[in-house]
Amino acid sequence: MKKVTALAMAAVVAASALTGCGSSSTAETTAAATEAKTEAAAADSTEAAKEDGKTYNVGICQLVQHPALDAATEGFEAALKDKLGDNVKFDLQNASGDSATCATIINQFVSNDVDLILANATAALQAAAAGTSEIPILGTSITDYATALDIDNWTGTTGLNISGTSDLAPLDQQAAMLNELFPDAKNVGLLYCSAEPNSKYQATTVKGSLEDLGYTCKEYTFADSNDIASVTTTAAGENDVLYVPTDNTAASNAEIINNICLPAKVPVIAGEEGICSGCGVATLSIDYYDIGYKAGEMGAEILMDGKDVKEMPIEFAPEVTKKYNKANCEALGITVPDDYVAIEE
Repeated sequence: MKKVTALAMAAVVAASALTGCGSSSTAETTAAATEAKTEAAAADSTEAAKEDGKTYNVGICQLVQHPALDAATEGFEAALKDKLGDNVKFDLQNASGDSATCATIINQFVSNDVDLILANATAALQAAAAGTSEIPILGTSITDYATALDIDNWTGTTGLNISGTSDLAPLDQQAAMLNELFPDAKNVGLLYCSAEPNSKYQATTVKGSLEDLGYTCKEYTFADSNDIASVTTTAAGENDVLYVPTDNTAASNAEIINNICLPAKVPVIAGEEGICSGCGVATLSIDYYDIGYKAGEMGAEILMDGKDVKEMPIEFAPEVTKKYNKANCEALGITVPDDYVAIEE
């Protein structure tokens, strides 16, 4: 009797196991089918957009021309072309580093009733936010949207007609990089443009991390390119290492910074690769083309699928890389660890 009972129970367990496997298999098949349908729908949507004859007009306001912002714009345009083909037209305007010119460019876009605005850099984003509350705006190369737009109680979305991508690499990791390369340094100068609120945000945050690591930090700010040489000279004379955040004025004048710091034997840790190429020794780098491309994909969702920009969270770079400026490191006798990648010239 016990044997019969045991056999019966085994049969029940076996049947349950088979049922469980069948459910798992069915779930996996259903998930795969759903994913395939989603991809097919996206492809159909792209093809439909290319074939429906509608042309989307996109205005691009870029604060200044330098490699990082150029790469972000290039990525943005590439993504929209991939999605919309010839059905998208771009009006690319460069403000040559002038905030007032950004406002003029944005007003022109609003008058032309463009379908979407890309604001490349903080001053461009602020001008776009002031210029229209109706046209969808995407930012890129923005470090912190809450700081740029003066938003309290940040939740990840702006609640405005604005979203986009951030160029922020983890600031505590940037401080750790400086400490890894210069553990014996004592004084660190934080060099940035006072007119760029996101530069102030980065400098303040990094300062806290560096002070926790035992460094003495002091901020050195320049108003524009006219006083960058004098401020950099003072900073280089008073510090063992300088930190320069992702600052557009610094990026446009990296050669000036380099011509002062390199002869003075003062290394510069940079917030992004373009500045590091011009005057730095190392950086925790993101790919600006990638964040621009992601912004372009977001733009396609707005234009093609009618997605509400107000509900779109800010996106970040998928990964960061430790990079170094080989020429400057050699000139200063700095040997970097094996996990650093040389910046391509």
